[in-house]
Formats: sequence, C-alpha cells, structure tokens
Amino acid sequence: MPSSHVRSLHRYLTGLCLGFLLLATGPARADLELRAQATFDSLLKSMPPSAGEGLVVQELPVVPILPSTIDLTAQTSNLWERIRNGFAMINLNDDLVLYYQQYYQNRPEALRRMIERSRPYLHHIVEELETRGMPTELALLPMVESSFNPMANSPAKASGLWQFIPSTGKRFNLEQNWWNDDRRDIVASTNAALDYLQTIYDMHGDWHLALASYNWGEGAVKRAIEKNEARGLPTDYPNLTMPNETRHYVPKLQALKNILGNPLTFARLGLPDIANEPYFTTFSTHRAMDVATVARLADMSLDEFRRLNPSHNRPIIKPDTAVVLPTDRVALFRRNLQSTDAPLTQWQAYAVKSTERVDQIAARFNISTSELIRANSLPGNVRLAAGSKLLVPGHGNQESLQRMLGMESSPAIIQPEPAPRGKKGKATARDGKGKGKVAAKESPAGKTKTTGSKSAASSKSTASPKPVAKKSADKKPVKRK
Repeated sequence: MPSSHVRSLHRYLTGLCLGFLLLATGPARADLELRAQATFDSLLKSMPPSAGEGLVVQELPVVPILPSTIDLTAQTSNLWERIRNGFAMINLNDDLVLYYQQYYQNRPEALRRMIERSRPYLHHIVEELETRGMPTELALLPMVESSFNPMANSPAKASGLWQFIPSTGKRFNLEQNWWNDDRRDIVASTNAALDYLQTIYDMHGDWHLALASYNWGEGAVKRAIEKNEARGLPTDYPNLTMPNETRHYVPKLQALKNILGNPLTFARLGLPDIANEPYFTTFSTHRAMDVATVARLADMSLDEFRRLNPSHNRPIIKPDTAVVLPTDRVALFRRNLQSTDAPLTQWQAYAVKSTERVDQIAARFNISTSELIRANSLPGNVRLAAGSKLLVPGHGNQESLQRMLGMESSPAIIQPEPAPRGKKGKATARDGKGKGKVAAKESPAGKTKTTGSKSAASSKSTASPKPVAKKSADKKPVKRK
C-alpha cells in the first residue's frame, strides 16, 4: 500500500476515534454529534479509492456474558464434578501430602481399581453428605480406610468401608450378631460414619482434628490438645503430637483430594468417570430367602450381589431385612419373584442329638466340610455338643428354621476334646487344621479393649501406601475407635 494511503487511513481512524470521544463527553452533546458526523463524512470523501484495498476484514466473535454467580446446585452428569463443587475443608500442604500425592500418581492402575470399587457406593455417600451439609471430601475417606472394599477387615477387628471396630459400631447402633454385621452394611455404616464424623467435628470445630479423632480416638486427640494448651503451644492438627499412623492419615486424604479434584490430573491418569445417578435401591424382603436365590432372581452374579450386600453372615437373609439391588434390576427381581414356584431357601435347621464332628454332619447332608463350616462360621472341624443347631442343605422342618432365624448368637455348642489318657490338663478343641487349642467361648460383639478407627494403612488394601519411615514424637500405640 502506498505511504500516502497509509497516512490517509491513519487520519481517518484518528478522526473517527475523536468523533466518538466527542459523542460521549461534553455538555453540548447534540452539536458535537453533528460536528463529529461532518468530520467523519469529510474523511471518507478525502480517502483515495484504493486506500482500503489489501485490508483483511475479520469478524470478531461475540464474547459470551458470564453470570456473576455460579449455581453449584445445578445438576451435572459427572459425579466427580459434583464432588469437586462440594469441597469445603481447608487444604493441608506439607511434605507428607506431596509424598502421598506422588505415591498415588505413580500407581494409576491401583487408583483406577479403587475408583471402580467405589462406583456402587460413591453416589449414595455424596447424597448423604450434601443432605447433612458436610464437606464432600469425606466421600473419599473410605479410600484411605478400606480402599472401598466393604469386606475389609483389620487386625484390630475393624470391618467394612468405614472400618468400625465392634465397640464403636455398637455405640452407633450398628447391629452385630450371628446373622448380620451392619458395620459392613453400605447404608447403615455410612449413616453411622457420618454421624460419628459430625459428632467429633462439633467437639473440635475443625475437620482435620475430627479426622484425627476418627483414626486415633476423640479422647486421645482431646488429651493431645490439652497437653499443647498447658505448654502454650498451637492446638491445630500439624502441631499436635500423635502416632505416625494418625500423622499420615489426613495427608493421604488431602493427596487424593488434590488428584481427584484436578480435572487435568484426573484425565492425564486416565481415571474413570462415575455417573451422577443412584446406583442402587434398597427395599425389605418379607420372607426368608437365600442370598443365592435373590441374586438369581435379579440376574446378578453372587459376587456382584455380595458387594452390595456384604453385611449378611449366613447364606440366608432373614425376613424384613434390607436388601440392596442395582436400580435397574429391581423391577426384574420383583417380576421373577412373583412368577417363581421354587422354594426361596435351600437350607434347613438341623439339631445335633449327640456329640458329632462337623465332617460327619457334612457327609450326611452331602456338603463339603469347608462349606458347612463357612455357612455356620465354625472355627473348624470341631465336635458339636448335643443341642447344637446348624444350617444344613435341605427343605426340612420350616418351623425349626423360623426358630433358628430368631437367634442372635451362634446356636452351635462346641464340645471340648477329651484330655489324653494319663495326662491332666485343660480340655482342648480342634481347630480347622486338627491342632489342639484351649476351648473358649466367643466373646460378644463389641467386647474389646481397643478404641479408635482402623485406617487402610494397616488393613489389607491394594492402593494404600506404606507410611514414610519417620520417628513419631509419641511412641505410644495407636488407640483405635
């Protein structure tokens, strides 16, 4: 373009800008508008015909007007997005958080397996948290506790997704008897865990201290706070003296929050999305049914059914007991139940009339000894005293079965082994390997000296890392909830 044309175009644009400035300011607005229009027209006439040649016209896209607020209650199809919107806890940033974040990120396969295990349960947990107004980070806590394995058990006798020990489970009304263990029940244990977390949050007013209490016990955390207060030291989570397990507990949760809360990291690791919709429906049965029968009528594998109903200790589900099925299988189950003529249970009650060993009873009812032991939670191939009752295969006296269904504790009576001839000593009972040991009655559920929670650091978990080897200032053993 010739330089004269460039100068003309420059004058044109300058005049145009001045004209708009005059339009926007000054008291004599109407007069200025006329003068600006005249200036604009004269500049157009003075421009040579070729002044505009060679210019590229670009249409600018319309910039969308963003809302001044974001509605976090708006429904999303992605459950992870819903969880991220509900994060409300203060972030913890220290070397342990960095360590565990790197640990999990370096093991994406383990993370993916843990997320897949969480799929049936996570939506329900998020719903309960939002209903209570609690931070949605807590939905990730079963990853630390049990790696979302509802059958997880710890050496401290903690059990289930939320790892309740018997005494704390009893405190929060989780029934534990021969038929059921509600510490493994998805709905009941989630309600109890959130009740407990809210209770200890109200006690401390701090979620990090509440989590430390969940792992270590509220009494232990209270004493640690009082010790710091007496010394004039800060009483927040990072400054308390605590066992290594509790010191590493919150950093694990924070590390998972950092990974799962970052969409870019989430995508880079190839972690699976979860639909923001209910996975299961809960209803009650009115008749006793076998676990296998319910699974068959719902067209589910036995393993899939047990993942949703892990609280059942026996192969029979008692009447008026909650049953959990995938939402899309409930209608099919009800149709099949109405149309079936087959018995709903394949088990009957058997009363031992004289001392018998388990393998003798198993042979009589054409069942393996190991299966009979498992069905009745026996310690092994023991001798059973007269008056013992067992679940055995068959369709015998249903009235006797109904009486057995009403029993809360094991109806089996273990007969001590006779002492060897010529030797005096304690009577022994044989375990499953045939070795002698002192016979003892089972202690009732909840009778334990252990307090505090059991985290996944010491439970059998596929994704929980081993803690960094650091010396704790407090060498006392961890008390569990």
